[in-house]
Amino acid sequence: MRKLKNSELDRLDIDQFKKASKTPLVIVLDNIRSLNNIGSVFRTADAFLIEKIYLCGITATPPHKDIHKTALGATESVAWEYRKNTVDLVSELQKEYLCLAVEQTEKALPLNHFIPEDSRKYAIIFGNEVKGVSQEVIDSCGGVLEIPQYGTKHSLNIAVSAGVVIWDLWSKLQQFSETDNN
Repeated sequence: MRKLKNSELDRLDIDQFKKASKTPLVIVLDNIRSLNNIGSVFRTADAFLIEKIYLCGITATPPHKDIHKTALGATESVAWEYRKNTVDLVSELQKEYLCLAVEQTEKALPLNHFIPEDSRKYAIIFGNEVKGVSQEVIDSCGGVLEIPQYGTKHSLNIAVSAGVVIWDLWSKLQQFSETDNN
């Protein structure tokens, strides 16, 4: 096996990305402290053609050198918007999306048990590195997803959590588009 060069990967340019059909998924980052985590989520959102990222509360916005360091230009391809209040945003998004927090709560649905519905759009909310998704935001959501964990630690890094959840939902949603294309 030969490692492929970047020029052989057949990736979209920014204009092609913006015109491409998007995964019916938006990401909400609620009070994320780490600029590197923000940049990593942008990069993951680019990889899976996510519709948009909402940056809320204390979450920093591009342009910023530390976001750019991990986003590697994804802030130019992925649509984003800043909102001060996450609860207000979730209330607005509920008109078009099923809003799901990623958190450990009573009655949270394990991610591996979640089955998305065809033609439904989703908004996934990720919370602060220390405090997680606030109870007020959880209360405003239509449900909660939990990433099952089996070791001694109680949580994953926000960028890792976003990568796991985005890939899982993208792969499940792809089944619908593959069915539509057959």
